[in-house]
Amino acid sequence: MNEQRNLQKAALRGEPSYVWRAGQARRLEMIRRAAGERLRGQILENGCGVGMYVEKLAKFGGTVFGLEYDFERAFEAGQRNPHIINAAGEALPYPTGVFDLILSHEVLEHVADDRCAVQEMIRVLKVGGRAVIFVPNIGYPFETHGIYWRGRYRFGNIPLVNYLPRLLRNRLAPHVRIYAFGDLAALFDGLPVRFIERTIIFGAYDNLIARFGLFGRVVRAMLQFLERTPLRWFGLSHLWVVEKIG
Repeated sequence: MNEQRNLQKAALRGEPSYVWRAGQARRLEMIRRAAGERLRGQILENGCGVGMYVEKLAKFGGTVFGLEYDFERAFEAGQRNPHIINAAGEALPYPTGVFDLILSHEVLEHVADDRCAVQEMIRVLKVGGRAVIFVPNIGYPFETHGIYWRGRYRFGNIPLVNYLPRLLRNRLAPHVRIYAFGDLAALFDGLPVRFIERTIIFGAYDNLIARFGLFGRVVRAMLQFLERTPLRWFGLSHLWVVEKIG
């Protein structure tokens, strides 16, 4: 029973980072470069899971807050940081214009209303503040959130699902969104922002390296090299850095 419950939670809300490995460290460096001096200000991780990034971001000298929809994960994150709130991203319980930096790490695909969640992030940013956003890319050859097949959830990396017509894809994976460039751009339509970076990245493939050693490292190096080419279209996640303007 507990196993099925955990699978359902994974389906609806994704799996947060439970361990800190090369993949998380690489993304933290991307966040650091995008944020600059904002890391010493007021920071929000919107959808903080169990608090792994909250803990790491606090080491840069700012005041870090975390918001998490799932109560159990919010409670665990609270063991790492006192500024954790259990709430939904579509109604952030913060005043307008208070944060220098917001991190949304693989969260928008799970919320009930992603447009509303983006509007709320922009609302609570200061002018000149930035949001760093990661979401899954439609070009990646695997659906990493599993699918529903004959009424049952199948966990795992399922090949080619995201290349199906949207109507069919969404029947197999109704629990999670996938984003093309235009899908993500539409979320910011009409909002007071400018785009600092809009790219696609591959993963760090820590599990592959743990299993195959040198071969896994070669595969990772090759795929991450593709981030500098048009073949980044096949990457794992979009990385967008968005700045609020006056």
